[in-house]
Amino acid sequence: MLPISLEFFPPKTAEGSEKLRAARQQLYALQPEFCSVTYGAGGSTHAGTFATVAEILGEGREAASHFSCIGATRSRVRDQLAQLKAMGVKRLVALRGDLPSGYGSGGEFQYASELVEFIRAETGQAFRIEVACYPEVHPQAKTPQSDVEAFVRKVRAGADSAITQYFYNADSYFRFVDEVRKHGVDVPIVPGIMPITNSSQLLRFSDASGAEIPRWIRLRLQSFGDDTQSIKAFGQEVVGDLCQRLERGGAPGLHFYTMNQSAATLALCEALGRC
Repeated sequence: MLPISLEFFPPKTAEGSEKLRAARQQLYALQPEFCSVTYGAGGSTHAGTFATVAEILGEGREAASHFSCIGATRSRVRDQLAQLKAMGVKRLVALRGDLPSGYGSGGEFQYASELVEFIRAETGQAFRIEVACYPEVHPQAKTPQSDVEAFVRKVRAGADSAITQYFYNADSYFRFVDEVRKHGVDVPIVPGIMPITNSSQLLRFSDASGAEIPRWIRLRLQSFGDDTQSIKAFGQEVVGDLCQRLERGGAPGLHFYTMNQSAATLALCEALGRC
């Protein structure tokens, strides 16, 4: 059975924390390989990230902390790595991150590959390191080729595996994998899966992140207006078909962006025969 992993973000309120705890308990029925927790740019929310990671570990599950480096110093990264290691964290998602507005351009890391190299130099094999990749090209990349080269550098710096930005065109994933394999990169590249439950939210996220919504999907979503049930039913069909194609094509796993909700991911995994 194809391994899965789950992504959460650190809640900002007590109510959000309670809802996330309930969602996690439901999602644990899927037996995820690990649960990742997103990280704020410039370290702005690392306390919330680490607290959520600690809760997941306390629930007996493997937790992966996102770890961004933009605006960070080597000293601060070293201290936070020691903190995570002491907590029992064994997996990191190493990212460049986005500089928050008003933060300035300081910091001792410019690229995620530099962070990966630093983590390996400081901690050896203490952490399994995941990195990000973009089958549809990072929105800030100058060219598709430079984007592939940036990913290859992260792997050569010591990354163990990768998780993609979400997408809805399976061909983009398979083409990206084929391209990086030509560079001698053989680490697992796990597709990121974004369930479709809210069209306006999805379109907003996608416009900001550079993830492409195929025209036919965008138009269908827009045609449903505020009909939430139709949006969710259509989304489950589209994303379910995507997951099945990825599985048939040899994807090494599926990483679900849960948005701190359980229903959509559970429904997709049920359709895949996991529950």
